[in-house]
Amino acid sequence: LKAIEELGYEDKFVLGIDAAASHFYNEKKEKYIFMEKEMSREQLIDFYEDLCSAYPVKSIEDPLMEEDFEGFAELTRSLNIQIVGDDLFVTNIERLKKGIEKGAGNAVLWKVNQVGTLTEALDTAEFAYRNGYGVQVSERSGQTEDTWLADMAVALNAGQIKTGAPCRGERISQYNRLFRIEEELGKSARYAGKNFRRPL
Repeated sequence: LKAIEELGYEDKFVLGIDAAASHFYNEKKEKYIFMEKEMSREQLIDFYEDLCSAYPVKSIEDPLMEEDFEGFAELTRSLNIQIVGDDLFVTNIERLKKGIEKGAGNAVLWKVNQVGTLTEALDTAEFAYRNGYGVQVSERSGQTEDTWLADMAVALNAGQIKTGAPCRGERISQYNRLFRIEEELGKSARYAGKNFRRPL
């Protein structure tokens, strides 16, 4: 954060965290094993609240284990940030419906291969938007240099894409495609900025 402050980008920078909490949840103990400590759901939520108070965190993906719809709802109510369901929703409209009914999260991570077809994934995105949820388009491991993901992020007007640091060819190709789309759109191109969750 110090480098961002020194460069004067504080107003253009926020943090997003992929907690992937299912990976450190111990089902037998019904506890999260985090930073070498056992934590309850409530303790982990307190940790996230403290983290968001200390740093400019505006998005947390999978902050709790994938079946904890009630915990996601509690965290969504307590923090005024984007709470993304990846393992929670798996781009599945039925799981998203359950999440919406419970108030769990407020955005879905959009991965076509999780649900199986582009049609089903598009239906999930449309359903998310109709219910006030954001959509974060995401790559998967094994991504190629094909730029369809960048095109889908723009087509969905997602306002956000999760493709990783620009350090490998398959990631750089996505960013280059976004630059080309911006050039094609010219003055009509709009940067989502702070409205990344719902750009329109």
